[in-house]
Amino acid sequence: MNIFFNFRGTIVRQIAEDRAVAVMSPPRRSSNSHGDRPSTDPLQKNNSSNSGVILDISTLKMADVDSEVPPLPPRYRFRDLLLGDQAFQNDDRVQVEFYVNENTFKERLKLFFIKNQRSSLRIRLFNFSLKILTCALYILRVSLDNPKEINGNPWDLILWVNRRVPVWAIQVTVALISFLETMLITYLSYKGNIWEQIFQISFILEMINTVPFIITIFWPPLRNIFVPVFLNCWLAKGALENMINDFHRAIQRTHSAMFNQVFILICTLLCLVFTGACGIQHLERAGKNLSLFDSFYFCIVTFSTVGYGDVTPQIWPSQLLVVILICVALVVLPLQFEELAYLWMESQKLGGNYSRHRAQTEKHVVLCVSSLKIDLLMDFLNEFYAHPRLQDYYVVILCPTEIDIQVRRILQIPLWSQRVIYLQGSALKDQDLMRAKMDDAEACFILSSRNEVDRTAADHQTILRAWAAKDFAPNCPLYVQILKPENKFHVKFADHVVCEEEFKYAMLALNCVCPATSTLVTLLVHTSRGQEGQLSPEQWQRTYGRCSGNEVYHIHLSDSKFFGEYDGKSFTYASFHAHKKYGVCLIGVKREDNKSILLNPGPRHIMAATDTCYYINITKEENSAFIFKQEEKHNKGLPVTGLYDAPSRLPVHSIIASMVDQATSYGTVAIDLQNPDPPEESNKLTLPTENGAGSRRPSIAPVLEIADSSAILPCDLLSDQSEDETNQSDEEGSVGSDFVKGYPPNSPYIGSSPTLCHLLPQKAPFCCLRLDKGCTHSSFEDAKAYGFKNKLIIVSAEMAGNGLYNFIVPLRAYYRPRKELNPIVLLLDYPPDNHFLEAICCFPMVYFMAGTIDNLDNLLQCGIIYADNLVVVDKESTMSAEEDYMADAKTIVNVQTMFRLFPSLSIITELTHPSNMRFMQFRAKDCYSLALSKLEKIERDKGSNLAFMFRLPFAAGRVFSISMLDTLLYQSFVKDYMIAITRLLLGLDTTPGSGYLCAMKITEEDLWIRTYGRLFQKLCSSSAEIPIGIYRTESHMFSTSEGKDSYAQSQVSINVEQGAQHRDRGDSWKEKTAHRNSTTSDQSEHPLLRKKSMQWARRLSRKNTKPSSRAERISQQRLNLYRRSERQELSELVKNRMKHLGLPTVGYDEMNDHQNTLSYVLINPPPDTILELNDIVYIIRSDPLAHMPEDSQVGQARSTRNQQDFGTETRDETHL
Repeated sequence: MNIFFNFRGTIVRQIAEDRAVAVMSPPRRSSNSHGDRPSTDPLQKNNSSNSGVILDISTLKMADVDSEVPPLPPRYRFRDLLLGDQAFQNDDRVQVEFYVNENTFKERLKLFFIKNQRSSLRIRLFNFSLKILTCALYILRVSLDNPKEINGNPWDLILWVNRRVPVWAIQVTVALISFLETMLITYLSYKGNIWEQIFQISFILEMINTVPFIITIFWPPLRNIFVPVFLNCWLAKGALENMINDFHRAIQRTHSAMFNQVFILICTLLCLVFTGACGIQHLERAGKNLSLFDSFYFCIVTFSTVGYGDVTPQIWPSQLLVVILICVALVVLPLQFEELAYLWMESQKLGGNYSRHRAQTEKHVVLCVSSLKIDLLMDFLNEFYAHPRLQDYYVVILCPTEIDIQVRRILQIPLWSQRVIYLQGSALKDQDLMRAKMDDAEACFILSSRNEVDRTAADHQTILRAWAAKDFAPNCPLYVQILKPENKFHVKFADHVVCEEEFKYAMLALNCVCPATSTLVTLLVHTSRGQEGQLSPEQWQRTYGRCSGNEVYHIHLSDSKFFGEYDGKSFTYASFHAHKKYGVCLIGVKREDNKSILLNPGPRHIMAATDTCYYINITKEENSAFIFKQEEKHNKGLPVTGLYDAPSRLPVHSIIASMVDQATSYGTVAIDLQNPDPPEESNKLTLPTENGAGSRRPSIAPVLEIADSSAILPCDLLSDQSEDETNQSDEEGSVGSDFVKGYPPNSPYIGSSPTLCHLLPQKAPFCCLRLDKGCTHSSFEDAKAYGFKNKLIIVSAEMAGNGLYNFIVPLRAYYRPRKELNPIVLLLDYPPDNHFLEAICCFPMVYFMAGTIDNLDNLLQCGIIYADNLVVVDKESTMSAEEDYMADAKTIVNVQTMFRLFPSLSIITELTHPSNMRFMQFRAKDCYSLALSKLEKIERDKGSNLAFMFRLPFAAGRVFSISMLDTLLYQSFVKDYMIAITRLLLGLDTTPGSGYLCAMKITEEDLWIRTYGRLFQKLCSSSAEIPIGIYRTESHMFSTSEGKDSYAQSQVSINVEQGAQHRDRGDSWKEKTAHRNSTTSDQSEHPLLRKKSMQWARRLSRKNTKPSSRAERISQQRLNLYRRSERQELSELVKNRMKHLGLPTVGYDEMNDHQNTLSYVLINPPPDTILELNDIVYIIRSDPLAHMPEDSQVGQARSTRNQQDFGTETRDETHL
C-alpha cells in the first residue's frame, strides 16, 4: 500500500530529512547522482525480514545538509530515469509502505491455523470430529473384544486387548493425523518456554493416545496393547469449547455467560461419566467382566448418590478408579455449580435478553424508567392491559437499578410473569437496547422519576434516554413523559409528549372555576367498565361509579350507527340527537383534510361522511348492542328506567338507549323520560300560564338541522365597548375597564401555546406585583386594601417555576367574562426571579408574596379570609423521603391545619402519592369514612383501576395527584388523540374553531327544565353548548363512633347548601341566553331523603347497633361542647393574629363550613337524570371567535394590536 504525502515548504522538508537520516546506515560521502549511491544493508535486511514499517524517501532536496540518503527501490529508479530530476523539483514526496509480518511460512501457517477466525473454526471442527471418531472406535473395539480369548494372569487382561486389524488401521491413521496436528499447533504456539507447552494437560493426553499407536507401526507385537483412547473425550470437550468461541467470533455474536457455563457443566458431566464407564469396564475385565452398559449404569447410580449396590467393582484397580473419579467429581462439579449459581443470580439481576425470535413473532413494548416503583408498575400494567387488543403484547422493562423485592414479587404472579420481562440495563447503551429488541418494539415509553430532588436533572436523563432510543430505533414510536415545560422542546420529535407541570397547573387552575375538573379528567383518562360501587347500598356511589366508566372514543362518521344518519347536518344537531337516542355525547370532530381536533365547533360545522367523531360513552360503538323499536314492543307496559338500569346485554356491560322511531322529525325535543306519556297537542312543549298554575311545562326550542345565524346568540367577546358601557355605572373607576385582549408578549419557556388573554394596557412595574409591600405606585400592603370585587385565588408553591405560568393563562383567557376574573395571589417560599415577573406583569390582578402556608401571619396577609380557593402545590423539596409515602407528610398536616382554621375555604391540594388522599380532611372517629375505606379495599381486591375514586376529597375535586395522569400517556398508545383532547379541555392548546370547557350553575329559575336531556336540548338550541357532566353536592350528616343516637343515624338529604366556592359564579340563566323562561319549581319534585347511609356504614364497620342510652346522649353532648369550644379557640387565635397585623376581623366567619357535604362528578349522565338545585354542569362552549365575521375579526385584531403598544422589544427576544 503506497501513500504519498505532499510536503510544501522548507520546514516540512527539513523534518523529512531528519526522518530519512534516522533510518539510514552510518553517513557516507554524498554522491551527485542516484546511480552512484551504493545499496545499504540495513534497509535490505528490513525488506527481507518484514520488520513492520519502511520509510522510502524519494528525492529530498538537501541544500545545506551534507548527508546521504538510501537508494530507492528499482521501480522508483526506473521512474527517475524516465522523468529525470526535473519531475521532483516542485514535488517533494515521502513514500510510506506498511507491511504485516505474514510473509514467512510460519506466519502464514499461524494465520491459517490460529489467527483467522473461519479457518481456525474449520480446523477445530475437524479436530473435534477426530476425537469423537476415536471414542466411537474405542466403543467399537470394546464391543468386538472377547476377554476369554486372552490367556494369562489377570494383569494380562488389563494390559492387552483383542484389536481387529481394520480397527487398528483406522486408529493408527487417526493417531498420526492427531499427532502431526498437535506438534504443528505446539510449534506455532511456541512463545519461548518449551516446558510450558509440554506440560499442558491437552498435550499430555494427545501423547498418551497417539504415540502408542505410532509405535505399533514399527513394532507389530504391540498392536494389541491397551491404549486409553476414551480419554479423548476430554480433548473433544476442549475442542468443542474453542470451536464455539471461534464460531461466536466469526458471526460477531455471543451467547450469554449463563449458556456457556451450562454447556461446560453438561460437557464435564458427560466426560466424567464416559471416562468412568470405560475405565471401570476395562479394569473389570480381570474381575466381574462388566459390559459397557453395566459400567455406565454403575457410574450414573454412583454420581447421583443413589447407590443401589447391585453393580459394584470387584478388584482393587477398578475400586481405586472409582475413588479417583469421586474425588475429581467432588472438586470439579462444585466449582462448576458455584459458577453456574453465581451467573444465575447475576442473570436474575440483569434480566437476560428478550428473544429475537419472540420479538419477530410477538409484539412487545419497552418501558424505560430510572427507578421502578410498585405503584408506577401497577398503574402501567393495569391501564395497558385494560384494552382487549393488547392482551397478547409483551412488556419489556429496561431499568438501570436492581429489581425491587416488591416488584419481583409482583412479576412472579402468573398474570404478569408470562407477559412482563425485567431487564436491568441503561437506555443509553446500545447493548441493552439490543437486549430489549428496541428496534422491533411497537412503542417505547420513557418515564421521568418525579421523586427526584432535582427535577431538572431527572428531565435531562429522560431527554438523553429519548435521544438514545431515537438514535437506535428511529422507527419506534416514542411516548415521553417530561416534568419541566422548559425541557419539552428537546423531545418534540417524540410521537407523544406529556409535560407534567403543564397539565398539573392547568388542571388546578380549572378546578377553581370549574369544580372538580381534576376528577373529571382523571376519570376520563382511566379505563373502567363502570362496575365500581354497584354493590353499594348508597345511591350516589352506584351512580357515581356507573358514570365513571365513560371514556372518550372515536369513529368515522360513515362507519358509525351513532352518527351516520347526521351526514349533512350541523354538529350541534348531531350531538343532541345522538345523546337523545343512544345516550352518547358527541364532543368533537376532525376533518379529513385537517389534523386538528375541534371540540364543539358549533352549529356552523356541517358533518361530512369523512369526519372523525369523538364522543363520550360507557363503551365504544364497536362493542355496543342496539335494541330497536320493534324489540321494545315486547316490553310495553314496563316502567321506563334509566339508561344504565336496563338489563346487561353487552360484552362490557353497557346498555345503549333504545332507538326512537326513524320517522320522528328532526326538530324533536327531549321530553321528560320520567313521564312516558307524550304531550297530547304537539311535540313542542308549550309555555305555562303566567300564574304558574298551568299543567304544561315550558317549551324548549328545537335544535335545527342547519345553523340559523339569527338563532345563535352573537358572542363577541373581543368587543369591549358594550361590556364597558353596561358596567360603567356599576364599576366606575374599576380596574377592569382598563383591560385589553391580546396575546401575552412574553413566554417563560419555549413551546407554550399562544392564548388570547385579558391583559393590562401597559406592563405593571415589578414593585406593584408585591402584594404585602407598598411602593411609589401603590400604598396597599394587604389584600383588604385593594378592595377586590371577586374572591381571591391563592396558590401556595415552593418557587415560581415556568409551569406556574400555565396556572395563570387559563384564568385570564379571553373567554372568561371580565367581571368574573378572580385576583390571583402567588404565595411562594422563595421570591420569583425577574424572568418570571417579566412573563406575568402583563396579566391583570396577579400578585405574589413571599411566605409559607405553615405561617398563619403569611396566610392572613395574603388575604386567605377573602379567598374562595386555596391551591396547595406539592413542593419539590418534599417529594423525596426515606420512606416514599412520607413525602406528603408536611403538606397533609399543613392542609389539615388550614382545614381546621378556615373551614369555609375550599382547599385544592396536590399530593405525590394518590394513596395518601385518604388523610385529607381526616376524621379518626367518623364511621362513614371508615366505611368508605372498606369499600376502597373491596374495589381494589376486585382489580379496579379506580379504587380511590370513592374517597370524598377526590370525588369532590379537593385533592389531586399528578401520577393519576400517567394513564393519559399509557392510554395514548391505543387512543392517540387523548393527549390533544385533554390539552384542549384544559386550555393548554387553543385551536381556531375549537371550544373550551366551562361550567354553569343550576339555580331555582332553571329547575323547570327538570332533566339532563332537556337541559341538553336547551343548551344546544339556544347557545350551541354541549354539556358533558354534572358536579353534584349533597348534604350529609357525618356521625362519630361515640354518638349512636337515632338523631345521628340517617340524615342524608340532597341540595342543602352548595359550597361558598360557587357562590358568585353563574348567577342566572338570563345572563347566558337571550330568551329564558322561568317558573317556580314543583315542590313535589324535590329529591327524597335517603335513610340507609349510616346503617350501611355501621354494617361495613362491623359496629353492633345498640339502642341509644342516657350515657351515650350525654357523651354526644359533651363531644359537641368540646368541638364548639375548640372551634371558638381556633377562631380567637385567628382573630388575635389579625388584630396584631392590623387587619379587620369582619370577614372572618368561622362557622360557615362544608364539613357536612359530599360532592361527586357524573360524567355523561343519562338523559332522564333529574337536575337538582346547585348542580354545576360542565359544558363545552363553542369558540366565540368562530361566530364572528372575518372583517370584524380583522378589525378587532388590529385594535388589539394597537392597544398593545408595550413590550414589543421583549416579545422579539423571548417569544419563540
